[in-house]
Amino acid sequence: MEINLREAKLITTNLDGANLIEANVEMVIFRLAKLHLANFKEANLQGANLQEAELYGADLQGANLQGANLYGADFQEANLKEANLEGAYLVVTNLEGAQNLSLFQLSKVRTLSNAKLDNEFLIPLKEK
Repeated sequence: MEINLREAKLITTNLDGANLIEANVEMVIFRLAKLHLANFKEANLQGANLQEAELYGADLQGANLQGANLYGADFQEANLKEANLEGAYLVVTNLEGAQNLSLFQLSKVRTLSNAKLDNEFLIPLKEK
């Protein structure tokens, strides 16, 4: 069964541990939502608003975050393996401790301003 929440407004919702594998959550507003340990593996989050959402330990492996608003979102310990960040807005986003994040993924974002990153990314990004 495919979950389709396209364009839903889930502001301040607590979805800790939710199973949203392969879900269509395109354009969903998750502003200030609690999404700790949520499973978004292969989910479509294109254009979603995750402003100030808490995604600690969430699994976003292979998720499509193209054009998503990630302003102030917390991705500590989140799995971002092969997540599509093309055109995403990462302003004041906390990516410290994010798992499987690559410089290639960061090179595809639209805005990377005042984001918190692990030291391994700081020097290569400053050189670009």
